[in-house]
Amino acid sequence: MSTEAFSGKVFLLITGASRGIGRQIAITFGSLLEEDSRMLLLARDKNALEEVAKLIPPKIKVCTINADLSKATKTDFERFISECLCGTPCNAFDRLIIMHNVGALGNITHTTNKMLDIDTWRQHYDLNLFIPAILNAVIMNTFDDKTIKKMIINITSLFGIQATKGYAYYCSVKAAREMYFKVFALENPDVNVLSYAPGAVDTDMLNFACEFSIDSETKEFFHEIRKITLTPEQTVNRLVQVLKEQKYKSGDRVDYYDKI
Repeated sequence: MSTEAFSGKVFLLITGASRGIGRQIAITFGSLLEEDSRMLLLARDKNALEEVAKLIPPKIKVCTINADLSKATKTDFERFISECLCGTPCNAFDRLIIMHNVGALGNITHTTNKMLDIDTWRQHYDLNLFIPAILNAVIMNTFDDKTIKKMIINITSLFGIQATKGYAYYCSVKAAREMYFKVFALENPDVNVLSYAPGAVDTDMLNFACEFSIDSETKEFFHEIRKITLTPEQTVNRLVQVLKEQKYKSGDRVDYYDKI
């Protein structure tokens, strides 16, 4: 089974692919790809990545690379992609799909007046904004053949548009990341760009927020949200539906709950 968004021979790159939403994206998208497509899965947990790879149909070549993306460089990304291509020319693929899923909440025990350490700011923005931007540029420059159809999906959050006490690191970087991809979409009108907010999903990140949020109202909000959480499979299936129907404009933000 394939949809138009996944048709042909696809090169699919997913960051943060070892658990949660990223893991489910790999499994679901992998089931939609046609024979001889290729997947590059990036995350820190080598064993978890290898377990995910076992769940991908054997007709798909899966490359797993365990790396701390917060410390990755342009050269690292070029090497990762080259290793996965393994000599195959980029124009052997009909489609390129980039899934920018990696992300972290950051320190949620500090309010804004206590966010004084520049290294903490830099580390958070390195992983959540600068690294996705650099990776995006590297792979776009690698797959520069205009005949290759390109789709970029940025996993975002409600917090990118909703200010929340104790979440200045996360809210600000999600907003910045969305704007980066809006600018990218304007500059690259031939690329299909989507920022997808997956809703409240039952993941380790949500559990962490419930336990460690410094603001009592925010913590209560998360505990209430836990009662109606989605599974990773539910939100990824919705993402596939959004991509299949193509009712959004490139650069748009679509939430799981949006009626489009």
